[in-house]
Amino acid sequence: MAKELIIIRHAKSDWKNTELSDFDRPLNNRGKSNAPEMAHRLVKQKIVPELIVSSPALRALTTAKFFADTWQMPLADIQQEPSIYEASVRSLLEVVNQLDNKFDRIALFGHNPGLTDLVNYFGGYLNNMPTCSVVLLKFPFDDWAMASEGTAKVLLFDYPKSGED
Repeated sequence: MAKELIIIRHAKSDWKNTELSDFDRPLNNRGKSNAPEMAHRLVKQKIVPELIVSSPALRALTTAKFFADTWQMPLADIQQEPSIYEASVRSLLEVVNQLDNKFDRIALFGHNPGLTDLVNYFGGYLNNMPTCSVVLLKFPFDDWAMASEGTAKVLLFDYPKSGED
């Protein structure tokens, strides 16, 4: 069985409150409408993960909760992974390589530039993952530990404004 990784960049965040740390920034109104919209697009294509792994930063976790809600997954099942926050490709690769093999399709919520770099490391050719964009990667093996440079195929790249281009 192949493995599929759904990589999702957090939705648009709010910069109004300058007192907040980067980690604690919430989603803005656009982010709150984009997240459920993008989750519904995935549901229409029958792309629903078995597990959600998210950065604990507020904007990523809130995005993950919107998706979990649409996917009808318990919010309590969202696995928070602190090393995703401000992560390099190497850190993100470690997270992916340690994913539980009992799950064949996992959604990973995080941040740029790490996520764009990770997609490109695995075999994509993206300039940038816009906020709330989604990339579906397929790996031709059944062990997450085998995920490495150039081993994935990009099956989907979608983002909120993709229909407006």
